[in-house]
Amino acid sequence: MSSVSDRLWLVSAHPPLWVIAATAAVALALVLYAPVWRILRTAVTIAHEGGHALVAVLTGRTLRGVRLHSDTSGVTVSRGKPYGPGMILTTMAGYPAPSLLGLGCAAMLGIGRLTLMLWLVVAALLILLLLIRNMFGLLAVIVAGAAVFGVSWYGDVIVQGVFGYAVAWFLLFGGLRAVAELQRVHVRGDGSDADQLARLTRIPAVVWVLVFAAASLACLVGGGRLLLTPWPFT
Repeated sequence: MSSVSDRLWLVSAHPPLWVIAATAAVALALVLYAPVWRILRTAVTIAHEGGHALVAVLTGRTLRGVRLHSDTSGVTVSRGKPYGPGMILTTMAGYPAPSLLGLGCAAMLGIGRLTLMLWLVVAALLILLLLIRNMFGLLAVIVAGAAVFGVSWYGDVIVQGVFGYAVAWFLLFGGLRAVAELQRVHVRGDGSDADQLARLTRIPAVVWVLVFAAASLACLVGGGRLLLTPWPFT
């Protein structure tokens, strides 16, 4: 237990700036290269549906389960009024969630809490695992959790650092790309979160797309600053 506690609260040295920039470049390439993005986008969907689930619980709705699909789509089912603040906030939470998670990871890395960041991600995935209601979703969350845990437990500080920074950058870039894809879904009228919010609030769906884009862009700028100019240790 002492060893686990020591690992958990370990303050890690910041990697050189060129390493941080390299992880950003790799993460951006993964997000922009369509064949890879189609696979790794599931990680963004996990964060997206996790955002819906968390806010559903916080607003007093009854969470029924989460499903993740092989086409990288997902759905979170909750019970409660099909209108009102709780439903609006729950629907709003999905698209900002990956970017906000990336911002949180960037903040943890900025203060040198690399191992704590990785273990918090593992803990969140374990909780989400209990809510998954289909086989693909179970496999996706297990694989993601095993990858993060494996790096946090068996990887040395260099491997952990490269992986942690890559994860943060990927969530920041991936969250913004997911919003860009949302605009195409909205135009097709496929019942996106923006379309649902338009029905709930009478605010046009395109406005919600812009709100999500602004939030994701703000997280990218803020998270990027935290990653590129980490806080000095005292």
